[in-house]
Amino acid sequence: MSPESGPASPPLERRLGLLNATALNMANMLGAGPFITISTLMSALGGPQSMLGWVVAVLITIPDGMIWSELGAAMPGSGGTFRYLREGFGRETWGRLMAFLFLAQLLISGPLEIASGYIGFARYLDYLWPGVLLNNVLTTKGAMVVIAVGLFNIGLLYRRIESIGRLTLCLWVGVLLTVATVLVNGAIYFDPKIAFTLPKDAFQFSWGFLLGLGAATRTGIYDFLGYYDICYLGDEVKNPGRNIPRSVLLSLVLVAIIYIGINLSINGVIPWQQFVPESQHPESAFIASIFMEKLHGPLAAKIFTCMVLWTCIGSVFALLLGYSRIPYAAAHDGVFFKKFGQLHPTKGFPHFGLLLLGLLAIACSFLSFGTVLDTLLALRILVQFIAQIAAVILLRRHRPEMARPYRVWFYPIPLFMAFTGWIFVFVTSPIQVILFAFASLAVGVLTYLVWAGKQAVWPFNLKTRRLK
Repeated sequence: MSPESGPASPPLERRLGLLNATALNMANMLGAGPFITISTLMSALGGPQSMLGWVVAVLITIPDGMIWSELGAAMPGSGGTFRYLREGFGRETWGRLMAFLFLAQLLISGPLEIASGYIGFARYLDYLWPGVLLNNVLTTKGAMVVIAVGLFNIGLLYRRIESIGRLTLCLWVGVLLTVATVLVNGAIYFDPKIAFTLPKDAFQFSWGFLLGLGAATRTGIYDFLGYYDICYLGDEVKNPGRNIPRSVLLSLVLVAIIYIGINLSINGVIPWQQFVPESQHPESAFIASIFMEKLHGPLAAKIFTCMVLWTCIGSVFALLLGYSRIPYAAAHDGVFFKKFGQLHPTKGFPHFGLLLLGLLAIACSFLSFGTVLDTLLALRILVQFIAQIAAVILLRRHRPEMARPYRVWFYPIPLFMAFTGWIFVFVTSPIQVILFAFASLAVGVLTYLVWAGKQAVWPFNLKTRRLK
């Protein structure tokens, strides 16, 4: 145990098998994402050609999933990226800084991602209960709804992990039923003439086209986020060397197929011109409900909307569950407040991290969806996704003896694909988001230096400075 760590806590129980792990990832990935981003995606390039963003997103996330799988199988503990960067860059040297920076950005990007689910919940609730939104902005009624849903989500997770595993499966079943409803109706009523009617000069390559493709790719990647969620709960996974890689890659492949089916289903029934551009069509906020209303009438649409709300709950549940374990791991590594390293005295879960991130997520729900999406991705690309690529390389070079139940296939090609893709997504982001990401990184470095000076740890401790 690190000398700065708090008192030892009882170990977390390994209760989650492959089915639970895959369900957790897919519940996260199949939340509000595909139902609230269809119009955002289609507006990026002004028509069905925006689906090219899905292709690019898949070419980035599957190689990145291999990276997560190798790291997660080799180091199956709570904390995920925090643990990978700490070990990859040197546990007592640069790894301290990288792990601290990851934790700092997580306190922004984690709540932003959870908040996007609350925003999606509010959008679809507006179909059932008009007045939750006004011009896609939360009203007072909408604010009260978001606060209530956020507190309800915290309450769902305030329990032992074995009951959470059962609850995860229950939420997952609801998610799959919602998705199946769209796919079945799409298969029956799909019209290729509606789905594939392209605008004039749809593929006229230019800088504007690349920016639009970047926006479409960001939307696609946002929808895939969560394929790695189980890596944050490595301490609670049975046979993690096998189940973590399988759940990550299986989730990615299944969700990629499902997402393409959902988009084609809705685009094959509702002409894209009716909800593109998104800013001119407020009803695009609940496009899946409009899809069901057109096919089966208002009653069926209302029932289906309730199912979408269920998927939103499943998504934010999975997100908050995974992220709440990271401050716990950080506290035990001596780079976060000791209080967060304690487990609940009777229920055995890290309750302080759960409360912190849960409350921050509620606060972030009052931002616009576009701001949430772009900012969380930019922050993670700099400090998490690209850094993990370096961690894989460094660990293979400096710790070849480490047990690796799973290794990246066709190494190093997937690392190059992921790196190139993340750079493309970052440089095509809005300039203000890029500047915010770099400013946040600079503030994180300065904050670490102040903290490290007070704690007398690297680079201010001569002993740790000499460590390699």
